[in-house]
Amino acid sequence: MRPSLSRLLPKRFRPEGVTIPVIRLHGAIMAGASQFRQHLSLSSTAGLIEKAFSFKDAPAIAISINSPGGSPVQSRLIYRRIRDLATEKNKTVLVFVEDIAASGGYMIALSGDEIIADPSSIVGSIGVVSASFGFQELIKKVGIERRVHTAGQNKVTLDPFRPEKKEDVERLKAIQLDVHETFINLVKERRGAKLSDHPDLFTGLFWTGLRGKELGLVDAIGDMRSYLKERYGPKTRLQLIAPQRGLLGRRLALLGGRVEIGPEIAAAAAAGIIDAAEEHALWQRYGLLE
Repeated sequence: MRPSLSRLLPKRFRPEGVTIPVIRLHGAIMAGASQFRQHLSLSSTAGLIEKAFSFKDAPAIAISINSPGGSPVQSRLIYRRIRDLATEKNKTVLVFVEDIAASGGYMIALSGDEIIADPSSIVGSIGVVSASFGFQELIKKVGIERRVHTAGQNKVTLDPFRPEKKEDVERLKAIQLDVHETFINLVKERRGAKLSDHPDLFTGLFWTGLRGKELGLVDAIGDMRSYLKERYGPKTRLQLIAPQRGLLGRRLALLGGRVEIGPEIAAAAAAGIIDAAEEHALWQRYGLLE
């Protein structure tokens, strides 16, 4: 029962203790949505976030995060939505790190007034990375002719089917430095004097939760249930805010799990394979598989 509705009941029927809404943010951070992979973006998380903050009697919002990062834009948008609602609703935000909160995942974790991590979790990776492949030699071997027609001399910057140019790489690095600086400023703004003066803090390195506490990246070591019950009392209840299943999931359920694979679904499946490969690479960067 929602705490706001419990006020309508006689006191003897009201549940004891407080209810803490819980959001679980799990997966790589990417723009758009996938029917086949769980991704984090503002569009996929906004409803959960707003629903959690609608618990008027809850003293805090708990967020469980497990993400290797991804899109810096979507990471900041999710961070900003959480902080805006925390200010608007006057709520404390407690972030709990599961396996990993790295790169964009750590940026989202910064939305917490406190960050609590498992001692063996991975936190940090305050940096920016871009990755691609070069296929120019491959298309020569298989006899493929690349035809590109543009209006604008820089429209094929970093084309993977052409040799890499020094000036293109320099432009990319300049963009990366801007994004990195934004990330660093956000960390300093949110963590402030808690941060250590470790020389590698903003170099993209990552650490265990235990070491992250020493560096000031997290506030405490622990798990969600134990921490919340110790803070708000043994009768504290955790209420998970679960997302609704997507349209495809509902259709599969109605059909007993059997569905005719049409061209649209096949195309989505192909895109899902690419997304899965990208996400796999993100997790593997930290020695984890997903």
